[in-house]
Amino acid sequence: MNDRVRTLPPADSSPNVHDWHLDGIVRQLHAARQQWRQTQGRPREIGVREFPSRAALRDIVNALCGALFPMRLGPPDLREASEDFYVGHTLAVALDALAQQVRLELGYSARLNGERGQDNNTKALAIVQHVAASLPRLRGLLDADVQAAYQGDPAARSVDEVLLCYPGITAIIHHRLAHALYQAGMPLIARIIAEIAHSDTGIDIHPGAQIGAGFFIDHGTGVVIGETAVIGQRVRLYQAVTLGAKRFVTSDNGELVKGQPRHPVVEDDVVIYAGATILGRITIGRGATIGGNVWLTRSVPPGSNVTQASLQQDSG
Repeated sequence: MNDRVRTLPPADSSPNVHDWHLDGIVRQLHAARQQWRQTQGRPREIGVREFPSRAALRDIVNALCGALFPMRLGPPDLREASEDFYVGHTLAVALDALAQQVRLELGYSARLNGERGQDNNTKALAIVQHVAASLPRLRGLLDADVQAAYQGDPAARSVDEVLLCYPGITAIIHHRLAHALYQAGMPLIARIIAEIAHSDTGIDIHPGAQIGAGFFIDHGTGVVIGETAVIGQRVRLYQAVTLGAKRFVTSDNGELVKGQPRHPVVEDDVVIYAGATILGRITIGRGATIGGNVWLTRSVPPGSNVTQASLQQDSG
C-alpha cells in the first residue's frame, strides 16, 4: 500500500472517553447527505457505492506501473527469472479491479443520463480489454519519454535514475494510462488517475491532452496542461509552464460550452522554459523556443525564439 495511506488509530477504550455528542452529529450529517441527494436528483434506491474509488485506482495504477516496468517499479524481491509470471499475475489482478471501477463509472453515467437496463459488464470488459491491448504501445511511448529525460538533463546519470526519481516521468506514466481510459470513454476514472499524479508530483495534466513521444518535463512543479492541448514529439517543458485557455465559450444562457478546442498546439521539438504562460488555441511552430516567464497569446512560426524582450519590442 502507498505510504501516503494511513488508517485511524483505534478508539480509546479507557473509561475516560470524551463525550463528543456523536448521535446528534451523525443525525445532522445524515440530513445533510439526504438534502444534497435530493437537490442533485439522486435516486434513493441505489444503496451501494456509486462512484469509482480513488484508493482502488491508486492501487491499480501502481500495479500497472509495476507490470510496465517490473524490475524497476515492481516488488523489491522480484527476480528476472519470474518477471513474466509476475507481469501476467499482476495484470490479471489489476485489470479485474479496473473492470470493477469501469462498471461503477458506466452505472453512474447511465443514471445521470436516465438510462436503464444497460449491459455494463459486457461494455466494461470490452473497455478494459482495449486498454490492456494498448499497454505494449504505451510502454514504447514511455521508453521514449524516459530516454528524452535522460538525454535532456545533464544531471541525469542513467535512465533508471530518471524512471525511479523524476516527477515528470511519474506524471507522464499516469497521463498515458489516464489518456487511454479517457479515449475509451471513462473521463471520471481518467481524471482521478490524473489527479493522483497531480497530488504526488505537482504536475497537472488533464487526461484529454494529446502528447507525442519523447515528452520531457524537467523539475515539473507547477506545470499545467489543459484538456484540449496538443503536444508533438520531443517537446520539453520546464517548471511552472502553463498551456491554458484564454477565454471560455458560453452558450446563450451563459453556461460554459464544454469540450471546445481552447488550449495551445505545440509542434515537434519545441522547448518552453520555466514560468512561461501560453494561452488560447494558438500554435507554437516546430523547433521554436519560448523563454522563461513569457506571456504568449498569439501563434509563433517554426524556429522562433520568443523572449520577454522580443515581445516588448513587438508591442512597442
